[in-house]
Amino acid sequence: MEPFLPALSKAGRPSARPFSRRTPGGTPRACSARFKSPVPSSPTACQPASDEDALQREIEELKRKDLALDQEIAQLTAEGYSPEELETHISLLHEYNEIKDAGQMLLGRLALLPAAPHGRAFQSRD
Repeated sequence: MEPFLPALSKAGRPSARPFSRRTPGGTPRACSARFKSPVPSSPTACQPASDEDALQREIEELKRKDLALDQEIAQLTAEGYSPEELETHISLLHEYNEIKDAGQMLLGRLALLPAAPHGRAFQSRD
């Protein structure tokens, strides 16, 4: 590996802006030039037939999953569950988890105060 040498100006002194020229040799590019992406603008137009087959298989798999979820929703509705009840239950579970996380943080801080292990804080606070 070559040692790092500072960029020198034409006069032989260290350059004030050693990294200002990023493109080696040639004329510098204009900053106002448009960016040309290396990715084609329409990805489906350039895809071979095998990719289209893979996409078709993925679409079919997603349709099967959608049908299975619809059947599960119908089964839960038939068992007497309502979407509102399930949403309420889920929001209560979120609230419970937030409270539990806050409790875990408090127990962790309590365990640090007397320089006791985390497990001992659970044992002494039960």
